[in-house]
Amino acid sequence: MSRIVAGVAGGTVLKSVPGDATRPTTDRVKEALFSKLESWDVLAQARVLDLYAGSGALGLEAASRGARSVVLVEKAPKAIAVCQQNAGLVNSVLRATTVSVQRGSVDSVLDSCFDEHAGTPKRTFDVFFLDPPYPLGEAELNATLERVLRVAEHEATIVVERSSRSPEPNWPAGLELITSKKYGETQLWFAEPVQTN
Repeated sequence: MSRIVAGVAGGTVLKSVPGDATRPTTDRVKEALFSKLESWDVLAQARVLDLYAGSGALGLEAASRGARSVVLVEKAPKAIAVCQQNAGLVNSVLRATTVSVQRGSVDSVLDSCFDEHAGTPKRTFDVFFLDPPYPLGEAELNATLERVLRVAEHEATIVVERSSRSPEPNWPAGLELITSKKYGETQLWFAEPVQTN
């Protein structure tokens, strides 16, 4: 059973995606992750993009803790249905349409936020959650992180959640690691765009 840990919607029980294709983030990891983000003061009024959203638990937690807008990105039909139910639940508690669900592959959604012709983003985000499925290869993850960088605000925070047996992501030029932390089977990596003066 997954639930919102804290914030306005704290305690709200979320639906889980049936089957074993998704791995819900444990409450312990979620608490540690959000404690860090709140200590950095990056959640309040943030625009959040939750990629490979699964049940949407990370994005919904951000909404509960003060994010301005949250987009949950999923392509699996079962996960989409659960995301929509959970988004509706949290939006009703928040009494605002803070959370929306976008169906499609992570890369296609990221591409849709960027104007190739103008070479500028159509939408930008402050916080990104990437909890990719284990089989995702390093090259694919790197290509996705390059797309993330194109629509990231200058002081954005990018969080990658992976198996603790996975290597550190191959960060594209323009992204740098801030810190990482291991919690049992889970490894969190925090990165940000390279600050240029």
